[in-house]
Order: sequence, then structure tokens, then C-alpha cells
Amino acid sequence: MAYKLCHFNDIPEGESKGFTANGLALFAVKKDAELYLYKNECPHLGVNLEFQEDQFLDMDHELIQCSMHGALFNITDGLCISGPCQGDELAAIPWKMDDGYVYLTMV
Repeated sequence: MAYKLCHFNDIPEGESKGFTANGLALFAVKKDAELYLYKNECPHLGVNLEFQEDQFLDMDHELIQCSMHGALFNITDGLCISGPCQGDELAAIPWKMDDGYVYLTMV
């Protein structure tokens, strides 16, 4: 079963948005007109990444940032490049787009 998350255009370029689908916390980031979807869980302590709703990015909107310890992750592959979980990765979530809408394809 696929879960509709939002329309692709609901997430502005260079921004992020959190979702809950079937009890799973996740978030999307749009960068260079591409969408990246990850489980909302830091690999270090398993906590949610954001400290305010829909705010998953650093001040420059170039990296994903964990609010707990400041770990930084690449947007495009989820790799932790700084912080206590360096070398670990965020869990990427499969998705598809249909008629401009983003659907979660696994739960």
C-alpha cells in the first residue's frame, strides 16, 4: 500500500518537511529539484532530528542537522559527515511520484 505524503511542490526548494505515515516518522528535503526522503531518526541515539516542526536543515540549508548533538548529514545520501555518528547514514525511505504527488512505497 502506498501512502500519499504531499504534492511535490508543497516542499519549497532548499527546504524540508516532516511527516508521519502509519506510525513512521520521516522527513523530505528538496535540493536541486530532487526529493530525498529519510526516516526521522538519528543513527546515534535514535531521536528525532528536528527541534522545531519541519526544520531539519542547518542554517545554510546545505546539510541535515540533528538537534540533539549537532551531527551533520549530506542531503543527497544521508551520510553523517560530522558528529558522534560520523560514517553512519540516515535510513533512506523508498518513494514514488504519481501525478505530482509524493507517495511512500514502504511502511
